[in-house]
Amino acid sequence: MTPSASTTTRDKAATQRRLLDAATAEFAEFGLSGARVDRIAAAAEANKRMIYLYFGNKETLFDLVVAGALQRLIAAVPLDPDDLPGYAGSMFDALMDDPAVFRLSMWRQLERPEATAAEVDSYAEKEAVLKDRGLGRTGSLSPRTYLAIVLSVAQTWHLTSPALQPSLPPRAELRSAIVEVVRRMTDDAAATAGAG
Repeated sequence: MTPSASTTTRDKAATQRRLLDAATAEFAEFGLSGARVDRIAAAAEANKRMIYLYFGNKETLFDLVVAGALQRLIAAVPLDPDDLPGYAGSMFDALMDDPAVFRLSMWRQLERPEATAAEVDSYAEKEAVLKDRGLGRTGSLSPRTYLAIVLSVAQTWHLTSPALQPSLPPRAELRSAIVEVVRRMTDDAAATAGAG
């Protein structure tokens, strides 16, 4: 008796999902260079050949894992130009709740620093929204710089030196600090625009 097409499709999809989950954990911990296909396959309880069959080489799998993680983050935390402090707080929450996304992003910047077309498009859309709202058009900050600063503030605690981390306040206070900094920045930009 041969398996039905739907059973084969379900098995293939399940194997692919396990491989992607295992690859996400592996790449988040070790980056592209340090990741091992053997460990990914073992963690997924799959044959190593399936990685090459379904995803191509390790670099392609890495790119796919990173792109998927960033797409999930973008979908989970849409830009709200009317509430940039809330956006920064939500970005902080998402990265705290799923630190693998932040780690994957950092590994990607270190090992494959070229921007993808999807990233360029995503940031261009956000810049356009900020420009339409008048943010980043006053003073010396362009909408791109403004966006980069908001995102950097949201990621600040993830980049804090291990030497400082033991003395940091609880998560709620860290989040409040991020929201407050972006609120002040937004208020200052609004005040500057109103004065100009």
